Order: sequence, then C-alpha cells, then structure tokens
Amino acid sequence: MAESQFPPSSLRPLLQEVATLLKERKETVSVAETAAGGLISAVLLSVPGASTYYRGGLTVYTLPSRVAFAGWTPEAINTYTGPTTDIVAGLAEHTRSTLQSTYTVSESGTAGPGGGTTPNRVPGTVFVAVAAPDGKTYTRQVDTGLGEDREGNMVAFAGEALKLLRDVLKGVAKL
Repeated sequence: MAESQFPPSSLRPLLQEVATLLKERKETVSVAETAAGGLISAVLLSVPGASTYYRGGLTVYTLPSRVAFAGWTPEAINTYTGPTTDIVAGLAEHTRSTLQSTYTVSESGTAGPGGGTTPNRVPGTVFVAVAAPDGKTYTRQVDTGLGEDREGNMVAFAGEALKLLRDVLKGVAKL
C-alpha cells in the first residue's frame, strides 16, 4: 500500500508533537478556522486515537457562518475589515467556551489569489490564536511568503496554527 499524502509531510512532525502532548496530559483541543478550510481539524483527526483529545471544530469561512456558529453579531459584519489578531482571539475564546475544551486554536487569513491592499488582506497573511485554560489567549500574525499560492497558504496556515498550539502546550509562547 502506498504511503498517504495526508497529512502533508510538512505538518507531520508538528502533529505528532501536539498529539503526543495532548494525549499525555489528557487535555483537549477544539478548532475555529476560516481560510485553512478545515485542514487544521483534518490534520488533528488523522492521528489514531484523536477522539481522546479532539473536542470539535468549526470551519467558519463566511461571515454569515460566523454569526450562526462563532458568536458574531450581525453588527460585527458591518464593521469587518478583514482578519486581525483580535478576531482570531475572539473565535478561539468563543469556541473554547462553547465546546469546553482545554485549548482552542483558531486561524483567519488571506489564502489568495487576490485579497486586498491593506496589510491584513495581502495573500499569505494569517492570524492565529490559542485560547488557553489559564484565561490567556496567545496570538501571532505571520506572512507565509507564498504570495498567491492558495493551496500552499492553506497548508502553511494550518502549520502556523499547530506551531502556536505546540508553543502554548510547551509553555514557550509569548503573549
């Protein structure tokens, strides 16, 4: 049987580290993602025994889905100007509270092609957050350097989310 192409090889070491830490600690994670399109959840679920640590996830790609499932108000749509660290922090905090997971990782970015001219709308820009049990929410903004490569950016966005989750789990993430 041929080796699976999933999860992407670039994510496998991060995935193994995160899954091992969560299993050893008997902790759980949930996911709220947008531009990664479900990849973060799919990667986390690709590990046998994922049901011990995975509480659930949301792919809230559209603004109406964020109102329906992620705690947004219709007014939030009127003032939306693209992804920010505040937005992903809110997604993570809402999802963690709703699903009662130990941690929630969230992501929002611009995968391309196209996007915008403001810094938060340039293709390859992603914002990630992890809401932790200590009440702190860790965030990062990253430019993947992949420009308008939509598929490459989606995988990179998932990777950045897993990196931040790993760093929070290991106690080395910075606020």
